[in-house]
Amino acid sequence: MTRPDGEGRTQTLERSATARPRLYRVLLLNDDYTPMEFVVHVLERHFRKAEQEAELIMLAVHHKGQGVAGVYTRDVAETKVAQVTAEARAAGHPLRLIAEPEGDA
Repeated sequence: MTRPDGEGRTQTLERSATARPRLYRVLLLNDDYTPMEFVVHVLERHFRKAEQEAELIMLAVHHKGQGVAGVYTRDVAETKVAQVTAEARAAGHPLRLIAEPEGDA
């Protein structure tokens, strides 16, 4: 890209490479009190999962202790964690979610 420098000459502007934002996984954590139906509801409503996919994720949470609800930029992941946590508390459920950088174990 070029632009006049005020003296009739043009300057060449360099474009800097924009780094992709780091992605975060939103994980649902298992507990012994949140109903499975509520977890499926959360996955469908907040993470836009189809019923069958939501049930598979819920079963992973139940059997493996956690399941990936989705992968997002940091702000979106943290917002989803806050929204779902608020809905769970309002419904009287202790459902826990965390957002962790993708690629970390």
